[in-house]
Amino acid sequence: MAWNEPGNNDNDPWNPDKNRNNGAGRPDGDREKEANNDPWGRKPGGKEQGPPDLDEAFQKLMGMLGVKKTRKSGGSNGGDSGMSGKFGGGLIAIILIALLALWAATGVYQVDQQERGVVLRLGKYHSTVMPGLHWNPPMIDSVSKVNVTKVRSHDHKALMLTVDDAIVEVGVSVQYSVQDPKDFLLNVRNPEESLAQVTESALRHVVGSSEMDQILTEGRELLATEVKARIQDYSDAYGTGLLISKVNVENTQAPTQVQEAFDDVIKAKEDELRVRNEAESYANGIIPEARGRAQRIREEAEAYRSEIVARASGQADRFDRLYREYTKAPDVTRRRLYIETMESVYKGVNKVVVDTKGGNNMMYLPLDQLMKQRAESSKGTGSVNSGNIGALTDQVLDEIRKRQSATVRREGRN
Repeated sequence: MAWNEPGNNDNDPWNPDKNRNNGAGRPDGDREKEANNDPWGRKPGGKEQGPPDLDEAFQKLMGMLGVKKTRKSGGSNGGDSGMSGKFGGGLIAIILIALLALWAATGVYQVDQQERGVVLRLGKYHSTVMPGLHWNPPMIDSVSKVNVTKVRSHDHKALMLTVDDAIVEVGVSVQYSVQDPKDFLLNVRNPEESLAQVTESALRHVVGSSEMDQILTEGRELLATEVKARIQDYSDAYGTGLLISKVNVENTQAPTQVQEAFDDVIKAKEDELRVRNEAESYANGIIPEARGRAQRIREEAEAYRSEIVARASGQADRFDRLYREYTKAPDVTRRRLYIETMESVYKGVNKVVVDTKGGNNMMYLPLDQLMKQRAESSKGTGSVNSGNIGALTDQVLDEIRKRQSATVRREGRN
Protein backbone atom coordinates (compact mmCIF):
# COMPACT_ATOMS: atom_id res chain seq x y z
CA MET A 1 0.00 0.00 0.00
CA ALA A 2 1.31 3.49 -0.83
CA TRP A 3 2.02 5.90 1.96
CA ASN A 4 -0.67 8.36 0.90
CA GLU A 5 -3.47 5.88 0.36
CA PRO A 6 -6.52 6.05 2.66
CA GLY A 7 -6.12 3.94 5.75
CA ASN A 8 -2.35 4.07 5.81
CA ASN A 9 -2.13 6.66 8.54
CA ASP A 10 1.11 5.29 9.80
CA ASN A 11 2.92 6.17 6.59
CA ASP A 12 1.24 9.62 6.23
CA PRO A 13 3.90 12.28 6.92
CA TRP A 14 1.19 14.91 7.63
CA ASN A 15 -0.70 12.73 10.19
CA PRO A 16 -0.07 14.04 13.70
CA ASP A 17 -1.15 10.71 15.22
CA LYS A 18 1.82 9.05 13.55
CA ASN A 19 4.09 11.57 15.18
CA ARG A 20 2.57 10.85 18.57
CA ASN A 21 3.09 7.11 18.17
CA ASN A 22 6.61 7.61 16.98
CA GLY A 23 7.88 7.83 20.54
CA ALA A 24 8.49 5.24 23.16
CA GLY A 25 6.83 1.89 23.22
CA ARG A 26 7.68 0.96 19.63
CA PRO A 27 10.59 -1.19 18.69
CA ASP A 28 13.59 0.28 16.96
CA GLY A 29 13.06 -1.93 13.94
CA ASP A 30 9.67 -0.34 13.29
CA ARG A 31 11.13 3.10 13.47
CA GLU A 32 13.85 2.18 11.01
CA LYS A 33 11.23 0.65 8.74
CA GLU A 34 9.15 3.82 8.84
CA ALA A 35 12.22 5.87 8.11
CA ASN A 36 12.81 3.82 5.02
CA ASN A 37 9.21 4.69 3.90
CA ASP A 38 9.88 8.49 3.94
CA PRO A 39 8.08 9.89 0.90
CA TRP A 40 10.79 12.51 0.33
CA GLY A 41 13.36 9.81 -0.24
CA ARG A 42 15.51 10.64 2.81
CA LYS A 43 17.61 7.78 4.08
CA PRO A 44 18.46 7.45 7.74
CA GLY A 45 21.85 8.90 8.46
CA GLY A 46 22.32 9.98 4.86
CA LYS A 47 21.90 13.10 2.73
CA GLU A 48 18.55 14.36 1.57
CA GLN A 49 17.50 13.25 -1.93
CA GLY A 50 14.20 15.30 -2.32
CA PRO A 51 13.02 18.91 -1.87
CA PRO A 52 13.82 20.86 1.32
CA ASP A 53 11.66 20.52 4.44
CA LEU A 54 8.56 22.79 4.49
CA ASP A 55 9.05 23.55 8.16
CA GLU A 56 12.44 24.99 7.46
CA ALA A 57 11.06 27.10 4.64
CA PHE A 58 8.26 28.40 6.94
CA GLN A 59 10.80 29.18 9.65
CA LYS A 60 12.97 31.18 7.26
CA LEU A 61 9.96 33.10 5.97
CA MET A 62 8.69 33.88 9.47
CA GLY A 63 12.17 34.92 10.49
CA MET A 64 12.26 37.39 7.59
CA LEU A 65 8.87 38.72 8.71
CA GLY A 66 10.06 39.09 12.31
CA VAL A 67 7.99 36.30 13.91
CA LYS A 68 9.84 34.68 16.81
CA LYS A 69 10.01 30.95 17.23
CA THR A 70 8.32 29.61 20.41
CA ARG A 71 8.18 26.13 21.87
CA LYS A 72 5.65 24.57 24.21
CA SER A 73 6.54 22.29 27.12
CA GLY A 74 5.84 18.61 26.90
CA GLY A 75 8.43 17.39 24.41
CA SER A 76 10.13 18.44 21.26
CA ASN A 77 7.55 17.01 18.86
CA GLY A 78 4.65 18.85 20.48
CA GLY A 79 6.57 22.14 20.40
CA ASP A 80 7.35 21.76 16.69
CA SER A 81 3.69 21.13 15.90
CA GLY A 82 2.52 24.27 17.76
CA MET A 83 5.16 26.40 16.08
CA SER A 84 4.13 25.13 12.65
CA GLY A 85 0.49 26.00 13.42
CA LYS A 86 1.45 29.54 14.35
CA PHE A 87 3.60 29.92 11.28
CA GLY A 88 0.76 28.71 9.09
CA GLY A 89 -1.83 31.03 10.70
CA GLY A 90 0.42 34.10 10.41
CA LEU A 91 1.20 33.40 6.76
CA ILE A 92 -2.47 33.07 5.92
CA ALA A 93 -3.22 36.37 7.66
CA ILE A 94 -0.45 38.12 5.74
CA ILE A 95 -1.65 36.67 2.48
CA LEU A 96 -5.20 37.79 3.23
CA ILE A 97 -4.02 41.31 4.08
CA ALA A 98 -1.97 41.46 0.89
CA LEU A 99 -4.91 40.24 -1.17
CA LEU A 100 -7.19 42.78 0.52
CA ALA A 101 -4.72 45.59 -0.21
CA LEU A 102 -4.41 44.45 -3.81
CA TRP A 103 -8.19 44.28 -4.12
CA ALA A 104 -8.56 47.80 -2.71
CA ALA A 105 -5.80 49.14 -4.99
CA THR A 106 -7.48 47.80 -8.10
CA GLY A 107 -10.59 49.85 -7.28
CA VAL A 108 -8.82 53.21 -7.78
CA TYR A 109 -9.33 54.77 -11.22
CA GLN A 110 -9.22 58.20 -12.85
CA VAL A 111 -11.74 59.85 -15.19
CA ASP A 112 -10.29 62.34 -17.67
CA GLN A 113 -11.66 65.82 -18.21
CA GLN A 114 -13.43 64.91 -21.45
CA GLU A 115 -14.93 61.72 -20.02
CA ARG A 116 -17.74 60.66 -17.72
CA GLY A 117 -17.82 57.39 -15.78
CA VAL A 118 -20.95 55.23 -15.57
CA VAL A 119 -20.90 53.04 -12.45
CA LEU A 120 -22.77 49.72 -12.38
CA ARG A 121 -23.13 48.01 -9.00
CA LEU A 122 -23.78 44.30 -9.38
CA GLY A 123 -24.91 44.95 -12.95
CA LYS A 124 -27.37 47.73 -12.07
CA TYR A 125 -26.90 51.44 -12.75
CA HIS A 126 -25.61 53.21 -9.66
CA SER A 127 -24.26 56.67 -10.58
CA THR A 128 -22.38 58.80 -13.10
CA VAL A 129 -19.05 60.17 -11.89
CA MET A 130 -17.42 63.38 -13.04
CA PRO A 131 -13.75 63.86 -14.00
CA GLY A 132 -11.22 63.21 -11.25
CA LEU A 133 -9.82 60.39 -9.08
CA HIS A 134 -12.41 57.90 -7.78
CA TRP A 135 -12.62 54.54 -6.01
CA ASN A 136 -15.19 51.79 -6.36
CA PRO A 137 -15.09 48.28 -4.91
CA PRO A 138 -13.71 45.89 -7.54
CA MET A 139 -15.77 42.91 -8.64
CA ILE A 140 -18.79 44.68 -7.13
CA ASP A 141 -18.82 47.88 -9.18
CA SER A 142 -17.86 48.17 -12.83
CA VAL A 143 -17.02 51.55 -14.38
CA SER A 144 -17.40 52.37 -18.10
CA LYS A 145 -15.81 55.60 -19.33
CA VAL A 146 -17.50 57.57 -22.10
CA ASN A 147 -15.99 60.52 -23.99
CA VAL A 148 -18.64 63.26 -24.03
CA THR A 149 -16.64 66.01 -25.80
CA LYS A 150 -15.48 64.14 -28.87
CA VAL A 151 -17.36 65.12 -32.03
CA ARG A 152 -18.08 61.97 -34.00
CA SER A 153 -19.20 61.68 -37.59
CA HIS A 154 -21.46 59.36 -39.55
CA ASP A 155 -21.71 59.43 -43.36
CA HIS A 156 -24.74 58.18 -45.25
CA LYS A 157 -25.36 58.03 -48.99
CA ALA A 158 -28.27 56.46 -50.87
CA LEU A 159 -30.65 56.75 -53.83
CA MET A 160 -34.01 58.22 -52.88
CA LEU A 161 -37.34 59.02 -54.51
CA THR A 162 -38.68 62.59 -54.44
CA VAL A 163 -42.28 63.76 -54.33
CA ASP A 164 -42.31 64.38 -58.11
CA ASP A 165 -41.27 60.75 -58.83
CA ALA A 166 -37.61 61.55 -59.55
CA ILE A 167 -34.63 59.58 -58.27
CA VAL A 168 -31.75 61.51 -56.71
CA GLU A 169 -28.58 60.46 -54.94
CA VAL A 170 -28.12 62.25 -51.61
CA GLY A 171 -25.11 62.04 -49.32
CA VAL A 172 -25.04 63.59 -45.85
CA SER A 173 -22.56 63.75 -42.99
CA VAL A 174 -23.96 63.79 -39.43
CA GLN A 175 -21.79 65.21 -36.65
CA TYR A 176 -22.80 64.20 -33.12
CA SER A 177 -21.54 63.77 -29.56
CA VAL A 178 -22.62 61.91 -26.43
CA GLN A 179 -25.01 63.99 -24.32
CA ASP A 180 -26.11 61.42 -21.71
CA PRO A 181 -23.53 58.65 -20.94
CA LYS A 182 -26.09 56.55 -19.07
CA ASP A 183 -28.54 56.39 -21.99
CA PHE A 184 -25.68 55.90 -24.44
CA LEU A 185 -24.45 52.79 -22.61
CA LEU A 186 -27.62 51.24 -21.19
CA ASN A 187 -30.69 52.20 -23.21
CA VAL A 188 -29.61 51.06 -26.68
CA ARG A 189 -27.50 48.06 -27.58
CA ASN A 190 -25.62 49.80 -30.41
CA PRO A 191 -26.16 53.60 -30.52
CA GLU A 192 -24.07 54.08 -33.69
CA GLU A 193 -26.13 51.54 -35.60
CA SER A 194 -29.31 53.14 -34.31
CA LEU A 195 -28.05 56.53 -35.48
CA ALA A 196 -27.40 55.12 -38.96
CA GLN A 197 -30.95 53.79 -39.20
CA VAL A 198 -32.42 57.01 -37.81
CA THR A 199 -30.42 59.06 -40.33
CA GLU A 200 -31.68 57.03 -43.27
CA SER A 201 -35.28 57.25 -42.04
CA ALA A 202 -35.16 61.02 -41.52
CA LEU A 203 -33.39 61.63 -44.83
CA ARG A 204 -35.86 59.54 -46.81
CA HIS A 205 -38.80 61.29 -45.15
CA VAL A 206 -37.50 64.78 -45.98
CA VAL A 207 -36.39 63.93 -49.52
CA GLY A 208 -39.64 62.08 -50.21
CA SER A 209 -41.63 65.20 -49.34
CA SER A 210 -39.50 67.58 -51.47
CA GLU A 211 -39.19 68.22 -55.18
CA MET A 212 -36.14 67.33 -57.19
CA ASP A 213 -35.33 70.93 -58.16
CA GLN A 214 -35.28 72.05 -54.53
CA ILE A 215 -32.91 69.25 -53.54
CA LEU A 216 -30.51 69.79 -56.44
CA THR A 217 -30.39 73.60 -56.35
CA GLU A 218 -31.40 76.03 -53.64
CA GLY A 219 -33.09 73.69 -51.15
CA ARG A 220 -29.98 72.00 -49.73
CA GLU A 221 -29.73 74.19 -46.63
CA LEU A 222 -33.39 73.65 -45.81
CA LEU A 223 -32.89 69.91 -46.37
CA ALA A 224 -30.00 69.81 -43.87
CA THR A 225 -32.00 71.75 -41.26
CA GLU A 226 -35.05 69.49 -41.49
CA VAL A 227 -32.96 66.29 -41.43
CA LYS A 228 -31.08 67.46 -38.33
CA ALA A 229 -34.31 68.22 -36.46
CA ARG A 230 -35.80 64.82 -37.33
CA ILE A 231 -32.67 62.88 -36.36
CA GLN A 232 -32.59 64.63 -32.99
CA ASP A 233 -36.28 63.89 -32.37
CA TYR A 234 -35.87 60.22 -33.26
CA SER A 235 -32.72 59.89 -31.11
CA ASP A 236 -34.46 61.44 -28.11
CA ALA A 237 -37.43 59.14 -28.58
CA TYR A 238 -35.19 56.05 -28.61
CA GLY A 239 -33.13 57.34 -25.68
CA THR A 240 -29.74 56.99 -27.38
CA GLY A 241 -28.20 59.86 -25.38
CA LEU A 242 -26.79 61.49 -28.54
CA LEU A 243 -26.69 65.19 -29.39
CA ILE A 244 -26.76 66.06 -33.10
CA SER A 245 -24.57 69.10 -33.60
CA LYS A 246 -24.65 69.53 -37.40
CA VAL A 247 -25.82 67.87 -40.60
CA ASN A 248 -23.92 68.64 -43.81
CA VAL A 249 -25.34 67.79 -47.23
CA GLU A 250 -22.23 66.56 -49.01
CA ASN A 251 -23.71 66.08 -52.48
CA THR A 252 -27.06 65.91 -54.22
CA GLN A 253 -27.00 64.64 -57.76
CA ALA A 254 -28.91 62.56 -60.22
CA PRO A 255 -28.10 58.90 -60.88
CA THR A 256 -25.08 58.25 -63.08
CA GLN A 257 -27.17 56.98 -65.97
CA VAL A 258 -28.95 60.32 -66.46
CA GLN A 259 -26.30 62.65 -65.09
CA GLU A 260 -25.76 64.53 -68.38
CA ALA A 261 -29.45 65.34 -68.78
CA PHE A 262 -29.63 66.53 -65.20
CA ASP A 263 -26.57 68.72 -65.74
CA ASP A 264 -28.34 70.41 -68.65
CA VAL A 265 -31.39 70.97 -66.48
CA ILE A 266 -29.26 72.47 -63.73
CA LYS A 267 -27.54 74.80 -66.20
CA ALA A 268 -30.91 75.94 -67.50
CA LYS A 269 -32.08 76.60 -63.96
CA GLU A 270 -28.93 78.58 -63.27
CA ASP A 271 -29.44 80.64 -66.44
CA GLU A 272 -33.02 81.30 -65.42
CA LEU A 273 -31.89 82.42 -62.00
CA ARG A 274 -29.21 84.65 -63.51
CA VAL A 275 -31.62 86.32 -65.93
CA ARG A 276 -34.13 86.79 -63.13
CA ASN A 277 -31.50 88.46 -60.99
CA GLU A 278 -30.49 90.73 -63.86
CA ALA A 279 -34.12 91.71 -64.41
CA GLU A 280 -34.58 92.45 -60.74
CA SER A 281 -31.40 94.48 -60.73
CA TYR A 282 -32.60 96.46 -63.76
CA ALA A 283 -35.98 97.03 -62.12
CA ASN A 284 -34.31 98.12 -58.93
CA GLY A 285 -32.31 100.65 -60.96
CA ILE A 286 -35.18 101.98 -63.09
CA ILE A 287 -37.71 102.48 -60.31
CA PRO A 288 -35.51 104.73 -58.13
CA GLU A 289 -34.47 106.69 -61.22
CA ALA A 290 -38.10 107.25 -62.21
CA ARG A 291 -38.93 108.27 -58.68
CA GLY A 292 -36.03 110.72 -58.76
CA ARG A 293 -37.22 112.25 -62.03
CA ALA A 294 -40.76 112.56 -60.69
CA GLN A 295 -39.47 114.27 -57.60
CA ARG A 296 -37.35 116.64 -59.73
CA ILE A 297 -40.36 117.53 -61.91
CA ARG A 298 -42.46 118.21 -58.82
CA GLU A 299 -39.74 120.42 -57.40
CA GLU A 300 -39.35 122.28 -60.73
CA ALA A 301 -43.12 122.83 -60.90
CA GLU A 302 -43.11 124.11 -57.36
CA ALA A 303 -40.23 126.47 -58.19
CA TYR A 304 -42.01 127.66 -61.34
CA ARG A 305 -45.19 128.30 -59.41
CA SER A 306 -43.26 130.22 -56.78
CA GLU A 307 -41.47 132.19 -59.49
CA ILE A 308 -44.70 133.12 -61.30
CA VAL A 309 -46.41 134.11 -58.10
CA ALA A 310 -43.43 136.20 -57.01
CA ARG A 311 -43.15 137.83 -60.44
CA ALA A 312 -46.86 138.63 -60.54
CA SER A 313 -46.65 140.03 -57.04
CA GLY A 314 -43.64 142.14 -58.05
CA GLN A 315 -45.38 143.44 -61.19
CA ALA A 316 -48.48 144.33 -59.23
CA ASP A 317 -46.36 146.16 -56.68
CA ARG A 318 -44.43 147.95 -59.49
CA PHE A 319 -47.71 148.96 -61.14
CA ASP A 320 -48.95 150.42 -57.89
CA ARG A 321 -45.75 152.43 -57.50
CA LEU A 322 -45.87 153.63 -61.14
CA TYR A 323 -49.42 154.70 -60.70
CA ARG A 324 -48.50 156.74 -57.68
CA GLU A 325 -45.67 158.39 -59.63
CA TYR A 326 -47.92 158.92 -62.62
CA THR A 327 -50.42 160.78 -60.52
CA LYS A 328 -47.62 163.07 -59.43
CA ALA A 329 -46.03 163.74 -62.89
CA PRO A 330 -48.01 162.26 -65.80
CA ASP A 331 -45.90 163.63 -68.72
CA VAL A 332 -42.55 162.58 -67.33
CA THR A 333 -43.80 159.17 -66.33
CA ARG A 334 -45.46 158.62 -69.71
CA ARG A 335 -42.27 159.47 -71.62
CA ARG A 336 -40.20 157.31 -69.34
CA LEU A 337 -42.50 154.35 -69.88
CA TYR A 338 -42.32 154.85 -73.64
CA ILE A 339 -38.53 154.91 -73.66
CA GLU A 340 -38.29 151.79 -71.50
CA THR A 341 -40.79 150.00 -73.72
CA MET A 342 -38.91 150.82 -76.90
CA GLU A 343 -35.68 149.81 -75.28
CA SER A 344 -37.09 146.41 -74.37
CA VAL A 345 -38.48 145.97 -77.90
CA TYR A 346 -35.26 146.81 -79.75
CA LYS A 347 -32.99 145.05 -77.32
CA GLY A 348 -32.95 141.76 -79.24
CA VAL A 349 -32.84 143.25 -82.77
CA ASN A 350 -29.52 142.77 -84.63
CA LYS A 351 -30.24 145.51 -87.22
CA VAL A 352 -29.56 149.23 -86.95
CA VAL A 353 -31.78 151.86 -88.56
CA VAL A 354 -30.21 155.31 -88.92
CA ASP A 355 -32.35 158.39 -89.64
CA THR A 356 -30.35 160.82 -91.76
CA LYS A 357 -30.80 164.48 -91.19
CA GLY A 358 -32.67 166.41 -93.82
CA GLY A 359 -33.62 163.41 -95.89
CA ASN A 360 -36.43 160.95 -96.25
CA ASN A 361 -34.33 157.87 -97.00
CA MET A 362 -33.58 155.43 -94.21
CA MET A 363 -30.23 153.64 -94.16
CA TYR A 364 -30.15 149.92 -93.34
CA LEU A 365 -26.97 148.30 -92.03
CA PRO A 366 -26.74 144.50 -92.22
CA LEU A 367 -24.89 144.09 -88.95
CA ASP A 368 -25.77 140.39 -88.75
CA GLN A 369 -23.96 139.68 -92.03
CA LEU A 370 -20.99 141.71 -90.92
CA MET A 371 -20.82 139.86 -87.63
CA LYS A 372 -21.06 136.54 -89.43
CA GLN A 373 -18.22 137.41 -91.80
CA ARG A 374 -16.08 138.58 -88.96
CA ALA A 375 -16.78 135.36 -87.01
CA GLU A 376 -15.82 133.19 -90.00
CA SER A 377 -12.60 135.09 -90.49
CA SER A 378 -11.67 134.67 -86.85
CA LYS A 379 -12.24 130.89 -86.59
CA GLY A 380 -8.58 130.12 -86.78
CA THR A 381 -7.78 132.42 -83.87
CA GLY A 382 -10.52 131.27 -81.50
CA SER A 383 -13.19 133.48 -79.94
CA VAL A 384 -13.69 137.12 -80.87
CA ASN A 385 -11.55 139.41 -78.72
CA SER A 386 -11.75 143.10 -77.99
CA GLY A 387 -9.55 143.93 -81.00
CA ASN A 388 -11.93 142.20 -83.38
CA ILE A 389 -14.89 144.01 -81.86
CA GLY A 390 -13.11 147.37 -82.32
CA ALA A 391 -12.33 146.57 -85.95
CA LEU A 392 -15.95 145.60 -86.54
CA THR A 393 -17.09 148.89 -85.05
CA ASP A 394 -14.72 150.85 -87.32
CA GLN A 395 -16.02 148.92 -90.31
CA VAL A 396 -19.62 149.75 -89.38
CA LEU A 397 -18.76 153.44 -88.97
CA ASP A 398 -17.00 153.49 -92.32
CA GLU A 399 -20.00 151.93 -93.96
CA ILE A 400 -22.27 154.54 -92.33
CA ARG A 401 -20.07 157.40 -93.59
CA LYS A 402 -20.02 156.02 -97.10
CA ARG A 403 -23.76 155.72 -97.25
CA GLN A 404 -24.23 159.20 -95.78
CA SER A 405 -21.91 160.66 -98.42
CA ALA A 406 -23.73 158.87 -101.21
CA THR A 407 -27.06 160.19 -99.89
CA VAL A 408 -25.76 163.78 -99.74
CA ARG A 409 -24.47 163.57 -103.32
CA ARG A 410 -27.79 162.31 -104.59
CA GLU A 411 -29.64 165.08 -102.81
CA GLY A 412 -27.20 167.71 -104.26
CA ARG A 413 -27.80 166.46 -107.78
CA ASN A 414 -31.47 166.67 -107.31
